[in-house]
Amino acid sequence: MRFASGFFVALRYLLGRAREGGRYLRGAAAGIALSLIPIIVTLIVADGMIRGITDRYLELGTGHLQVYNFRTPGDIEDLIPRMSGIGKIRGIWPEQQGLGVLVGKTGKTGAAIRAVDPAFWNNDERGNYLVTLSGTTKIESPREVLLGEELAQSAGVEVGDTVRIMTIRVTEDGRNIPRLLPFTVRGIVSSGYRELDSLWCIMSYEGGKQFLSPELSYTHLIVKIADPYKDANTVAASLYQTLGPGFGIYTWKELQHSQYQSYESTRQLLLFIMALIVVVAAVNVSSATSMLVIERSRDIAVLKAFGTNPREISRIFLCGSFLTGLLGAIIGIALGLIIGNYINSLVHGLEIVLGFFSSLFNREGTIKILDPGFYLEIIPITIDWAMIFFIGLFTILCSMLASWIPAHRAGKIPPMELLRKY
Repeated sequence: MRFASGFFVALRYLLGRAREGGRYLRGAAAGIALSLIPIIVTLIVADGMIRGITDRYLELGTGHLQVYNFRTPGDIEDLIPRMSGIGKIRGIWPEQQGLGVLVGKTGKTGAAIRAVDPAFWNNDERGNYLVTLSGTTKIESPREVLLGEELAQSAGVEVGDTVRIMTIRVTEDGRNIPRLLPFTVRGIVSSGYRELDSLWCIMSYEGGKQFLSPELSYTHLIVKIADPYKDANTVAASLYQTLGPGFGIYTWKELQHSQYQSYESTRQLLLFIMALIVVVAAVNVSSATSMLVIERSRDIAVLKAFGTNPREISRIFLCGSFLTGLLGAIIGIALGLIIGNYINSLVHGLEIVLGFFSSLFNREGTIKILDPGFYLEIIPITIDWAMIFFIGLFTILCSMLASWIPAHRAGKIPPMELLRKY
């Protein structure tokens, strides 16, 4: 029997009438499809979360690379002309960071002070991630600041209000003296990820040089390049060659190594748990193949009577398991992609439904499935086609491996035993 003939017989079993055994294979395919839906949705959500949070850190936080001048930290700006000629660099901004206490109308709270060139907050790339809730991001004076949404709420301030910020300065004789200065709130901003901007107090770079003590803050250059996911190491090597020794150059992967590894480990663990569900579903293909062998014993007897060898009989049922896994993979992946692409709408709808039932029990407050303190408020849709292809291939291989034993036994059944029975 040629391979094409065996494949046609297997396809007929899969698509044939239920009483002829097709119900077993179609049931196994449905089980595989149902097991693949959550793994595809999990993959889309996890990748979207990781990419969305990482992009916000890259565009609003650490930048793609950071450069430190260990020789003379105060001369960090002098490096910009030397670095501007390097290819793939599309932006360089000086930044000084420190800590302080912000005092507002209703309270005081700790703040992470970021003194950056205002052009950093008004470039095209940040527009996709930084939302101006009120006011503007254009800082025109050293005494103007932007506040993160949660920081503004904690201090009870709005745009136009005056806040006082306290830092520590070091005197010439080494004493630490508090410094308290008033600032006007120019705008309130949010990155959509509360953990990132909850403590942000943003001022101009000139304001930072006047207000922050050099001994208790650090200064560096934020560098953005064309493709941070591919070119970071290449550009870092070019910067080392251009600047020479005495300078620290760190890529975003080094700056966020522990956090990025944590995200990736969580993603892999989720996929591993979901893969176990696929393996369990593939085992059902083995049971379906065993039942199909019993149902089609007469066909096996006829084929063997015409001289079909055991290997060709086994091949028919292996083809059946391949088609079962393929059908289940196609349906499951397609449904998973559809659900994944509309995950934000589904989550929002579920929050409304849960909020409605919660109100029936006189509970106040809205239901949030994705806490904005730990997750993005809107999940970016990211599809890893290579991983989806691997998942589909893994599913098909599991289906074939699970059905190998019953398929092998079908080829070993003695023909005379079947002929006597039928």
